[in-house]
Amino acid sequence: MLVAVGAFSFMDSCLKLLSPHYPTLEIACLRGLSTLPFILVWISLTSGFNGIARIRVPLHVLRGALGIMMVTFFTFGVRNLPLSDAYSIFFVAPMFITAFAAWILHERVDRRRWIAIGVGFIGMLIVLRPTGSSAITLPGLAIILTAIGYALSAITGRVLTRTDTNQSMVLWLMVFIGFGSGILAIPSWQPFHAEHVWIVVALGLSGSIGQWAITEAFRQGEASFIAPFEYTALVWGVLLDRVIWNTSPELVTIAGASVIIASGVYLVRHERVHATAEHP
Repeated sequence: MLVAVGAFSFMDSCLKLLSPHYPTLEIACLRGLSTLPFILVWISLTSGFNGIARIRVPLHVLRGALGIMMVTFFTFGVRNLPLSDAYSIFFVAPMFITAFAAWILHERVDRRRWIAIGVGFIGMLIVLRPTGSSAITLPGLAIILTAIGYALSAITGRVLTRTDTNQSMVLWLMVFIGFGSGILAIPSWQPFHAEHVWIVVALGLSGSIGQWAITEAFRQGEASFIAPFEYTALVWGVLLDRVIWNTSPELVTIAGASVIIASGVYLVRHERVHATAEHP
């Protein structure tokens, strides 16, 4: 899980590096297509391609649409926010997952977990600072929408794991993100610059390593033990912000993130059913 979080953090930094140069939908296309070759190699070395086409198409289309939304909104968010701020806001995703599990899957959520959800949202408000000079911004809202999309994708993933393999879920998600966002990006497509080739290669490689590592983590370990390690992304966010963009998080961001992480760890520890881990 630590390897997965580190790899995904590098992938997110690649998205941020590309964000000033290309439209968000074009970057989403690059995200999906750059990962596909590595995913195909991973599938060939693990389960093989038997059963890859036997899928529940409507749910995969839904997850693909959510995936495009997530990458697009997240890229827009990190174009204007430090990674540490974006991660701090995105950490509310487990709260959305628990709430949606209650409303959509009719899972039982006790009063203590609803309180934890409320505390997590208070932490989010601390990070967003909806009053004063640091009022909530469109990039902050974009990260919240990313977290909502992630939660809905996780709920859909819970349903798909009953019939579909992890490999098919990852493959078709990348196919839909790559080709779907590519079609949508055609009207605003910008010429690709050769100097960005290494960023796109790093984008695909880091995303693939992260996907492999997180799949192995949840396959071999207990979800309630492994999932809290996702919050180490904040450490990566702070380090990458400092090294690449020479920025540091404000104390209020760290304070809000601490509240969100505490409530998130409580929820993860007490979840009865966990989604198959996938990253947009």
